[in-house]
Amino acid sequence: MKIVGVAACTVGIAHTYIAQEKLESAGKKAGHEISIETQGTIGIENELSSEQIEEADIIILATDVKVSGKERFEGKRTIQVSTEVAMKSPNKLIKKAEEVVTQQS
Repeated sequence: MKIVGVAACTVGIAHTYIAQEKLESAGKKAGHEISIETQGTIGIENELSSEQIEEADIIILATDVKVSGKERFEGKRTIQVSTEVAMKSPNKLIKKAEEVVTQQS
């Protein structure tokens, strides 16, 4: 499964990067291809390409603030959670993504 997403916390520093790291680690551990863009105080990093978004089976938005460029994900299966959920339960979140994709296939 291909997963892409965005991590962005209110301050745009620690939680953004921890959420990204936890999600990417959990996704790879589950055998998925995963890329998480970060949006923080220094701007957008690891920006997702339109090709990555197009090929994605699901989008995970682990955000506490408004996401820049959210319209890029219109029409795609999306799960939206707080950065806290992504940091504390990344494996459960990846499982949930698998369930959503399986149910809608």
